[in-house]
Amino acid sequence: MKIKKSARHINKIIIHSTATPQGRHVSVEDVERWHVARGFSTIGYHYLIGLDGTIELGRSIHQIGAHAKGQNRRSLGVAYVGGCDNDMNPKDTRTTTQDMALTNLLKSLIEIYPGCTIHGHNEFSSKACPSFNVQEEYGFILDPIQDEDIITEIEREDEE
Repeated sequence: MKIKKSARHINKIIIHSTATPQGRHVSVEDVERWHVARGFSTIGYHYLIGLDGTIELGRSIHQIGAHAKGQNRRSLGVAYVGGCDNDMNPKDTRTTTQDMALTNLLKSLIEIYPGCTIHGHNEFSSKACPSFNVQEEYGFILDPIQDEDIITEIEREDEE
């Protein structure tokens, strides 16, 4: 998928889950149907990451999202399929391929929108969504470790 830049000023990327049980396949069409039933014009998220790591385009990036009340105007919404255990309790259900796809998508979006910040929906709402701590998991994208910051075990021994 080719990532395009929106004419909108984007300063946040907000990560969500679909709040569906672990392992259940969910498509953009499914989420769109749920969101339209709630009164939205279309799917609220701009991107959806499937169980197999496929990144699908949801709402046009040129349209304001409908994913985080009070934060939609200048943000992009990215959701991964899952986020609940089989009893519908919040659970980080990201597969390895979803995690890799989300990491790559976030890196691409940060390149397109420099200065943008990354957040979980739970940073703006009392919800558990996306069922993990976004800053702990993806903060490295905004603050990468520089090679000179890494001290190897050999260097430590040399200092002693």
